[in-house]
Amino acid sequence: MPLRLSLQSLRLDLILASPASPSPQNPPKTNTPRGSLPVSQKRGHGTSPFPPTTLQPAGQRPPTGRAARRGAMGDATASSSSKTAELDAPLHALGFEIEEVSPSRLTGRLLVTPTCCQPFKVLHGGVSALIAEGLASMGAHMASGYRRVAGMQLSISHFRSAAVGDTVLARAVPVHIGRSTQVWEVKLWKMDTSTQGEGPQIAEARVTLLSNLPVPDDMKSAGEPLRKYSKL
Repeated sequence: MPLRLSLQSLRLDLILASPASPSPQNPPKTNTPRGSLPVSQKRGHGTSPFPPTTLQPAGQRPPTGRAARRGAMGDATASSSSKTAELDAPLHALGFEIEEVSPSRLTGRLLVTPTCCQPFKVLHGGVSALIAEGLASMGAHMASGYRRVAGMQLSISHFRSAAVGDTVLARAVPVHIGRSTQVWEVKLWKMDTSTQGEGPQIAEARVTLLSNLPVPDDMKSAGEPLRKYSKL
């Protein structure tokens, strides 16, 4: 008799000590912090109230700082190159890039390569003269109302050299705009690598042009590229 009571007491103790199994009618409650979303509404689980996030591939980050600026410069360089190809084929063949285009100001740049150099590996003086003639002719064409222009005289002075790898900056502005002639001044500088601006001046040219010539009937569209890019 005492043994039977002891077994019954042990069975009762085990029943009381075992955790109660949840009832289907009363599912267990979870402690969800106030203001947080259920798991089914979090990102990646079912429908989310938030827009999906685009993740960068592992090991890659969007370009910032200097890398982003290099990308922007690359885009600008491609644009200047295509512009030059339309406006002046000889300058484009040498690698010159036209930037600003207007009847009162033209600018551009040239990376000095072996193609542009004389035997001593510095910029050929004829290339500087070609840049001056090209920019002055485009400016005079626009300033004359897109009449035909022709160069009459070009004089150029060379002050310093530019070596392979240097970048040359050029700027052309009108000195005189008359009914029949125009005079343009063109200056060239070696770019200052620390400021990306004008450094030592390497050359200066003066170009005189006839600017009242009629445009031949078969050349009426000659000024269309300049009209496309000019800032009037």
